[in-house]
Amino acid sequence: MYSRVIRPILFRLPPEAAHQLTLRLIGLAGRILPLRSLLTSRFSPTTNQKISLFGINFPNQVGLAAGYDKDAQAILGLSALGFGHIEIGTITPRPQTGNPKPRVFRLPEDQGVINRMGFPGKGAAACAKRLAKHPSLNAVLGINIGKNKETPLEQAAQDYTYLIEKLSIFADYFAINISSPNTVGLRQLQHRHYLDHLIKECAFARDGQSERLQKPIPLLVKLSPDLDFNELNQTLETILSHKIEGIIATNTTISRHRLISSNAGETGGLSGDPLSQISTRVIAHIHKQTGGKIPIIGVGGVASAQSAREKLDAGASLVQIYTGLIYQGPLLARKIIEGLSPVLSGKNIERREI
Repeated sequence: MYSRVIRPILFRLPPEAAHQLTLRLIGLAGRILPLRSLLTSRFSPTTNQKISLFGINFPNQVGLAAGYDKDAQAILGLSALGFGHIEIGTITPRPQTGNPKPRVFRLPEDQGVINRMGFPGKGAAACAKRLAKHPSLNAVLGINIGKNKETPLEQAAQDYTYLIEKLSIFADYFAINISSPNTVGLRQLQHRHYLDHLIKECAFARDGQSERLQKPIPLLVKLSPDLDFNELNQTLETILSHKIEGIIATNTTISRHRLISSNAGETGGLSGDPLSQISTRVIAHIHKQTGGKIPIIGVGGVASAQSAREKLDAGASLVQIYTGLIYQGPLLARKIIEGLSPVLSGKNIERREI
């Protein structure tokens, strides 16, 4: 149904317009209880493989990556689609429009997408107001945070700590986004010169909020797939030295290797199938380099149970999807979860309960 009817209709629209339309429809369905119940009955997996990470109990191993619901517009509807966790954002302290349009491009021949959004959103206050209206979700809620475009790198920690203080009451975990290629200079925050101070300040703010709210608030760092392994090793040393709870690997890539779609030359971050092997290699390297001491959420080109399993086998404990939804449709999470369950033994799950 999706590939034959719905996707061709959506693909007649500009990518960003199609995304906003689907987000509004999912958000509307989530706010109407009978429709939300209908979504749940249709899209919830018949089996879930629960997993415990960072002191959080995840209903299953498949989550929705940041970028799909930037301002928490549709989390009730999205939580009915079978996801074990939903990561909203990237949230910035102040509203910003992002980069000029057009800024999203489909690559259907490559099963990929290029975006150069630049963290558009309504800001932390609007996000907090919206989250305060929602009842508890059936999924774990992660909040992906980033700095405003105009904030100098030297002051970036102030943006991230403000977001932690403002949104901790709603967050099951925070993802510190320092790896988007679409905000000028942001990726420099992955380097030790900036990263040590940034993580130290974020951890201090988190500790204060965790004590105030009497709950754990794990911090995860989202990394780029474009760091060479020497740079990545230095970044990992800094992350491990501050005892950060987890890593998300990876963000989008600026690589354009072997693309055939007409939009391949657009600037921005590439996601989807072309990113899959790149991100899996990074996951495997992180797992080996850290000795499996830090849990990894694997993201990048997950569009089937097989591609999810590749990331889990490489060392990830959870996976996230985004671009796969565009090409495969809303049943994707359920298909992956049900496809993974038969091959996950108790031994494997125990290994990943970190």
